[in-house]
Amino acid sequence: MTHFPKLSIGHVHLKVADLDRSIAFYTQAIGLEVMQRMGDRAAFLSSDGYHHHLGLNTWHSLGQPRAPKHAPGLFHTAFLYPDREGLARAYKRALDHGVQIEGAADHGVSEAIYFSDPDGNGIEIYRDRERKFWPLGDDGTLEMVNSPLDLDLLLAEAG
Repeated sequence: MTHFPKLSIGHVHLKVADLDRSIAFYTQAIGLEVMQRMGDRAAFLSSDGYHHHLGLNTWHSLGQPRAPKHAPGLFHTAFLYPDREGLARAYKRALDHGVQIEGAADHGVSEAIYFSDPDGNGIEIYRDRERKFWPLGDDGTLEMVNSPLDLDLLLAEAG
């Protein structure tokens, strides 16, 4: 089996129904910036000046309704913040832009908050704990959990 230790996911590209609506959501509620726009059919957004973390297009989906919730497809796109303070600020930003929170959890390895974009695409905003704090079994394997996350406390840390 081939193993690639430095492999990471470079970007996600989503089909959306309304490009302007999606650009507004991802710039205002998530905090990404538009790096390039291809007319009224596609856009590429990022954080920190990277060429793109997120692509949006209407090539096959312009004006279409949301996909059924239980249809196969992408469950969510996860946005990793550098620390708990960053996650707290991202959570506050999402709330300030009217996002409806659908769930939140402490997974032991991370803390995560879940909601959806205007097209029903799942979003996770999260922060990882340092590896030395990850819950491990006696055999060294991960033992992730699904415990409640205190969102009030997190919001109080948003500054």
